[in-house]
Amino acid sequence: MESTMFLPFLLVIVASVFQGSFGLGMKFMEPLKWEAWWLVHSIFAMILLPTAWAYFVTPDLFTVVTSAPSNVILTAMAFGALWGVGGIMFGKSVPFIGISLTYGIVMGVCSAAGGLIPLFTADDAGYQEMAPHLPYIYGGVVIMLIGVALTAYAGVQKDKLQAGGSEQKINLKAGLVIAILSGFLSAFLAVGFAEGSAIGKIAQDAGAISRNSSLAIWVVVLWGGFAINALYALFLLFKNNTWSSFSTPNAGKAYMWSIVAAILWFGALGIYGQGATLMGEIGKVIAWPIMLGLSLIVGNVWSYMNKEWDGAKKPFNIMLLGVAVIIVAVVVMGL
Repeated sequence: MESTMFLPFLLVIVASVFQGSFGLGMKFMEPLKWEAWWLVHSIFAMILLPTAWAYFVTPDLFTVVTSAPSNVILTAMAFGALWGVGGIMFGKSVPFIGISLTYGIVMGVCSAAGGLIPLFTADDAGYQEMAPHLPYIYGGVVIMLIGVALTAYAGVQKDKLQAGGSEQKINLKAGLVIAILSGFLSAFLAVGFAEGSAIGKIAQDAGAISRNSSLAIWVVVLWGGFAINALYALFLLFKNNTWSSFSTPNAGKAYMWSIVAAILWFGALGIYGQGATLMGEIGKVIAWPIMLGLSLIVGNVWSYMNKEWDGAKKPFNIMLLGVAVIIVAVVVMGL
């Protein structure tokens, strides 16, 4: 690997550690209701942290953002909003097919779509720059999908063993459709970042260094994502009349984990954006699937440490095979 690519790949790897770890915070929602916890999390993850980080590394951030072409701003926000819809659909598919299968399908579709859509929508210059690498890109994506499928299958088998072999699926067909749509829509977070590249160029013209210019893009993309997530949380707060959850006694730990999860989640996106920007045009295509693939490994490391694989030796071995395949995919795309 060329020395100039060491830092970009290192940043994407660090981002994957953050991405694979942020879900730990969701284990500590109680005694808050989901909608209360999620609203606090969304405010920090999608508004406060991105804006604060971008403000400190981008000279005159608000002038940079407002001077971007309106069509670029609206497009970036729209893709962020579509990602928000995908996230909500993720939660809707879990009751139908379970968390392991949902997560595997969403991660697989999201990693492939998030890498290939920017490739297919690139302008002529960008496509020509990536053309020599296409065999590695396509091969890496296919291998990544195989690895994700193996880890998803392992998760499903683990769930069956630990549930005594009982069948918990309510509606497999509906669950699969929702999960596939969720994965496809979730990929638009990466697409929104790619479409907002003009904002990054304006940030560089204003004095931001190359890798930090990506943070100005996230500010805009996540406006759209926040709008969907906040509206859904507010809808549930009104529907379930759970406003009192905010003042639940002994909720300090839940609030703390909501913010910690926000730091990890946007830390992943912020660092990923820096790595992808330093990679150039090719970063729009390969950085996203690499981050998601490696984050799946990190998530399984955490689940193993939490003894979630106890009593499921055969599924665990299948999961290890999936991990090995994902690593091969990362190496192929790295080449």
